Amino acid sequence: MAIDVEKLKRLREETGAGILEIKSMLEETSGDFDKAKEELMKRAASKAAKKSDRVAKDGLVFSYIHNGGKVGSLVLIGCETDFVAKTDDFKKLCQEVSMQVCTEDLDSVEKLLESEYIRDPSKKIQDLVNETSAKTGEKIEIVKFTKFSVGE
Repeated sequence: MAIDVEKLKRLREETGAGILEIKSMLEETSGDFDKAKEELMKRAASKAAKKSDRVAKDGLVFSYIHNGGKVGSLVLIGCETDFVAKTDDFKKLCQEVSMQVCTEDLDSVEKLLESEYIRDPSKKIQDLVNETSAKTGEKIEIVKFTKFSVGE
């Protein structure tokens, strides 16, 4: 079966999976993009679960200011090494989580992880963490966060 290169590229961007893994999954699903993506995301979640016993001793404190300076957040997201903390993928995750914190009134990391991602309601924040963990090969965890609002 011939693999559509555009599907392959898009799956690579969206899941962070390896090219051979994507090609294999597209072959298994007879080229069905959505099924392949779903299965790749399940595998990413499985890989993230296997890393749960690792220690995320590095990471970033990231800030985000929203709504003309009326709402802001600070998040601490951990990873295993400073190398991963410096990557664009990790920084993008930090920005997306920081922005998510500004949009909701959440009182725990668990609730944040289970909240629907504002840019794509078919995903949860946990999915973003799993995707980034799969791309970087390290354990990533949201350690804590704080939301600030003018008038509270």
